[in-house]
Amino acid sequence: MDLEELRGLAAVGEIDTVILAMTDMQGRLQGKRFDADAFVDDIATHGAEACNYLLAVDMEMNTLPGFALTSWESGYGDFVLRPDLDTLRRATWLEGTAICLADVEHHDGSPVAESPRQILRAQLDRLAERGWQAKVGSELEFVLYRETYASARDKGYRDLVPGNAYNVDYSILGTTMVEDVIRPIRLAMKAAGLAVEDSKGECNLGQHEVNFRYQDALRMADEHVLYKLAAKEIAHQRGASLSFMAKVNEREGNSCHIHCSIWEGDRPLFAGDGPHGHAPLYDQWIAGQLERTRELAYLYAPNVNSYKRYANGSFAPTTLVWGIDNRTCGFRSVGHGPSLRLETRIAGGDANPYLAFAAVIAAGLDGVDRGLVPPAPLAGSAYEAEGPRLPTALREAVELLDGSALARAAFGDRVVDHYVTSGRHEVAAFEAAVTDWEMVRSFERS
Repeated sequence: MDLEELRGLAAVGEIDTVILAMTDMQGRLQGKRFDADAFVDDIATHGAEACNYLLAVDMEMNTLPGFALTSWESGYGDFVLRPDLDTLRRATWLEGTAICLADVEHHDGSPVAESPRQILRAQLDRLAERGWQAKVGSELEFVLYRETYASARDKGYRDLVPGNAYNVDYSILGTTMVEDVIRPIRLAMKAAGLAVEDSKGECNLGQHEVNFRYQDALRMADEHVLYKLAAKEIAHQRGASLSFMAKVNEREGNSCHIHCSIWEGDRPLFAGDGPHGHAPLYDQWIAGQLERTRELAYLYAPNVNSYKRYANGSFAPTTLVWGIDNRTCGFRSVGHGPSLRLETRIAGGDANPYLAFAAVIAAGLDGVDRGLVPPAPLAGSAYEAEGPRLPTALREAVELLDGSALARAAFGDRVVDHYVTSGRHEVAAFEAAVTDWEMVRSFERS
């Protein structure tokens, strides 16, 4: 949808509301609902203001100290939400509503470097300097519950009824049982302009995914956050709920598998005449992921819960090795010829896609710039393999990011310090909490 089309739809009352939203550190869409006429006549051109604390709060929206961007001392002023009209579309699952994503700017027009969308843009600019583009597809899993969000809260998130009572991985019968929720998600996303490819059941109880065709990396990240919001809202409309938490129980976690390839115009650059049908660029890209992902793990796994997903025999990786069509590895080479791509299996469903995609690009470019060569692909189980391991806790990942020379060179000190500060606050909040596990374990018996 372009602005003139929106103007026409607003004039006849078909669209009355426009959501303008930015993505925060946690990967959530935050913003305002505007009268459609006000958006067309003013906001589309001049932008809107939002409090800059939106990039300096935790999941509970608590204001936190230690950020250079904003603070009580600086008065928690505004920054500008600059509509990216290329993202304007109908929010087809909401009545009379359109949605537009925003870049975040200072009042002088300069980008807010700490904004996730700007972080990804900066890495895409590095590719563009070489005449390259990144194409990405993200496969995002969730668990569907026959609970409203309110009933889940009232039950303390215990004894929730999943959408399926057993493993429905690839099951047609099992997915038919949840089509009352999944089909509206597919149809709404297609009507909103996303290229829907499929949906399928997964291994955990009530676990499913809806997949979309790969896109340019920025558009894929935009569509990722839009879909994530819409899926929750559509579930809510139908008396259900769904969670993208990385780990909701002891069974398989929710993943976000990131498929990435590099292109020069219409020409994919990864295929070649190497020993595995790879170009040297692809080998270098893989080697960069292997060497650098450990120190960038926080950008894939931003929560305490994220690290519980990395478990042996769970289809989530534990070891930073690569293999050809090997789902036990942290990195899986998939496809051949023009479709050759590297699947990064590190991120969970809770990942912020802008940050995760930026990490993939930064690590890959480091491998290219240094001419790294990867080891041979792993032919067995990565759970038993020798190799560098993923961090096992958020605190470790935050400290690795803080000490990463690559992250500071690729993203800048200001960005790294901002996210390290956020991560340390999250660690401190968790360490101050008393969990249900501790109460059950120790209330009576300690």
